[in-house]
Amino acid sequence: MSNPRHVLVIGAGMSGLCAAMLLARDGHRVTVVERDPAAPPPPEAAWQHWNRRGCAQFRMPHYMLPRFRQLLEAELPDVAAALVAAGAARYDVLAQLPDAMLGGRRVDDDRFEALTARRPVLEAVVAGIAAAEPGVRVRRGTAVRGLLTGQADRAGVPHVAGVVTGEGEELSADLVVDAGGRRSALPGLLATAGISGVVEEREDSGFVYFGRHFHSPDGLPPLRGPLNQQYDSIGLLTLPADRNTWSVTLIVSSHDRELRVLRDPDAWYAAARSYPLGAHWVDAEPIDAGVAVMAGIEDRIRSYVAPGGGPVVTGLVAVGDAWACTNPTLGRGTSMGLWQAVLLRDLLRSSSGGAPADLAAQWWRCTADLLRPWYRATVAADRARLAEIERDRAGRPGPPDDRAGTLGKALAAGAGRDPDVLRDLLEIASMLTLPSDVLGRPGAVQRALAAGAGASQYPLPGPDRGALLARVERAVAA
Repeated sequence: MSNPRHVLVIGAGMSGLCAAMLLARDGHRVTVVERDPAAPPPPEAAWQHWNRRGCAQFRMPHYMLPRFRQLLEAELPDVAAALVAAGAARYDVLAQLPDAMLGGRRVDDDRFEALTARRPVLEAVVAGIAAAEPGVRVRRGTAVRGLLTGQADRAGVPHVAGVVTGEGEELSADLVVDAGGRRSALPGLLATAGISGVVEEREDSGFVYFGRHFHSPDGLPPLRGPLNQQYDSIGLLTLPADRNTWSVTLIVSSHDRELRVLRDPDAWYAAARSYPLGAHWVDAEPIDAGVAVMAGIEDRIRSYVAPGGGPVVTGLVAVGDAWACTNPTLGRGTSMGLWQAVLLRDLLRSSSGGAPADLAAQWWRCTADLLRPWYRATVAADRARLAEIERDRAGRPGPPDDRAGTLGKALAAGAGRDPDVLRDLLEIASMLTLPSDVLGRPGAVQRALAAGAGASQYPLPGPDRGALLARVERAVAA
């Protein structure tokens, strides 16, 4: 390392701590400041005894995609090993399926294996390793209330040189990394410092999540349907986690007043048990106090690039949800955050001694090239699904010329009929290959349409909306 830097990371969540470890192992000195004061307990106690008030989704269901597992094993193998030791599940979807559906095991099928755990357990493992990492100092209970600014470059681009803590302490740094998550205050801090030009795209994703966690000494439930199941006006997520625990989540439109009753445990169980492919996932011991609800989720992305293509600020980068966040149904956020941490490590390695403006420009360019397409694809899938749910609620059919919707339905239905379509779908769901790249391969679209031909809008067994509402109403009235 010819040009070691002092890097200050705002936020001790997954993205911040992974970035801190990667940078420290590359020779940089890293300080992490975290506003939540509570130190992490041992992983086995994290679910019961650790709350992160600054992370709204901390106790909501999570699933780490195969992309996350691949990155972690390649870049932080000791963290991957520690997660396994803490009980994280190595979950191979293909191993749960009948051989006839697979068309036989293939040499590259291991790429679809996930390594996943509940969020408190995951963060406790990562936090414990980061705290012991040489070159990393984690300061918990330290909020950031302002930015230190340095001399602008010759083009007049302002420079961030550190932060001011809530106690008024000034912490200087060669680079500030915003890993403050969905609630990152960075735009406001920049505005207070007189730095403008950050462009933010923001909209309500339109979904509400109703989730519960379960445990069984007998192991995880058998897989009888997709982990992500779609039905008339509702979705069902069944997600394995660590130490024979798992979560079940019902997803509805935020405008669906009739299904807000799902926060009631009786209504929730009645709904979850209505779907034969997922009902057995709730026949176990719940390990939470009740139905956890998450609403008001935004799709949001920030651009730190001026209209001419140059950066609006130097000395500062954003990673993970502080840069872009989406509705978590597809589970891509943690993978994107770790991927960005790796990209940042690589960029600092290759730009030793470079000017701050060059570093900033390269960062936002590689972020836009490699990760923004995943954000756009996620938002597009969210919008399409929400529009479908709203049509379900209104009893309207889909548009006759909805090619994207038809193709998506064919891909999902065809996965159960054609082993190649199954793997195409898993490549996308695992965040290994962009949908446009998978479907851009010769014959991929035709194969999906042929395999999914004749499938109904919702081919999985379950009640229509009217029958679901009736079941929920009876459960509440009983």
